[in-house]
Amino acid sequence: MRHRVAGKDLGADAAEPPPHGDEIRIVERAGELVNSSAQGGPWDFDVLIAGMVFLDIVFTDLPCPPSPGTEVWAGGMGSSPGGIANLAVATSRLGLRTSLVAGFGDDGYGEWCRRVLSGQEAVDLSLSRTFECWHTPVTISMAYENDRAMVTHGHPAPMSTAEMMGQCPSTRAVLVELESEPWWRPAQQAGALVFADVGWDPRGVWDRRILDKLDGCHCFMPNEVEAQAYTRTATPEAALAVLAELVPVAVVTRGSSGALAIDSETGERVEVPSLPVAAIDPTGAGDVFGASMVVGTFAGWPLEHRLRFSALCASLAVQQFGGALAAPGWGDLSDWWATVKDQVAAGDPYARRLREEYAFLPEVLPDEPAKVMRRAEATIARLADLDPAIAGAPEELIGDRRGAPIPRTDAEARRRLR
Repeated sequence: MRHRVAGKDLGADAAEPPPHGDEIRIVERAGELVNSSAQGGPWDFDVLIAGMVFLDIVFTDLPCPPSPGTEVWAGGMGSSPGGIANLAVATSRLGLRTSLVAGFGDDGYGEWCRRVLSGQEAVDLSLSRTFECWHTPVTISMAYENDRAMVTHGHPAPMSTAEMMGQCPSTRAVLVELESEPWWRPAQQAGALVFADVGWDPRGVWDRRILDKLDGCHCFMPNEVEAQAYTRTATPEAALAVLAELVPVAVVTRGSSGALAIDSETGERVEVPSLPVAAIDPTGAGDVFGASMVVGTFAGWPLEHRLRFSALCASLAVQQFGGALAAPGWGDLSDWWATVKDQVAAGDPYARRLREEYAFLPEVLPDEPAKVMRRAEATIARLADLDPAIAGAPEELIGDRRGAPIPRTDAEARRRLR
């Protein structure tokens, strides 16, 4: 998800002088290698990602949008790392060894986002940096009428992605946005698969020359509005045909209408619907879709399976609020499949169709129960629902939302499973 302030792309890598003329100093590299002893294979990571991390505060179940001079009470609220964190968490929760290159502020918001990503979500932050006197960008998202409106404040990172990263680590894939600095070219030249997306153009120019950057990319995944605008076509199908001439795998996502794709290497052309679900927050759904496509590509699945798996994961994500922390894990997928089987046993005809369409899923689900997936909490005062060891609290205690200590075992029971 791209964020802009006053027409400026905050995902861009061009650094600006800090506000008020303060000198920004790097405090430390933000984090350590995650599970470095467990890494195997010829690559340092499965996925390398770069961008800007935001603190996202999401209000849901609004009866109406706010207007000047009024106050609107929301039915729900969640706090979560956002921006590029949506993609990093999505890939990590699906089991991909994920490294993120990002700048973090030295404020409380930055510290919280960093701990959630590194300690809770197992995202490697060894290439990220913490900057002194640079505050964490913040987005307030208001979800209503099956869409959302956002208010954002922030400043460009003091260093470019290439400067933060230094020497590019070896990685199986990179996930990139075409309009950003091409920090990923060294990884591509070393053999990494490039999965590309493109951001919304608020100017309405839709410069077709941006498609020239697809040279060497493996997969391109714009939404239908972006795809049609950049290709100057009138339908998603026509846009897909143009894009299929530029990359081996072209995908056009269509929100609640599903997705369509062409794999030029295999000759497959597939269109799949989304799953009918009660969507409460679409934030990060596209990131989840892209992460799922990477999983299916690594596994060597047919295009239909890759697309159906991605549509399923995105459908699970929109049923939660909080962007990054709405991303599903393998436990969510196992639970969904178990529900489908129960509905089939109860005679549900739609469930029978889902069982046929997703007959490949049991072969890829884990044999052992997956770990719990934590969701967005209304407060960040106690680092959401992080483990006490991560939050720095005593091992046997964890604070509830009122700040009162409760037994660790009770806190564990209160977590939302998967």
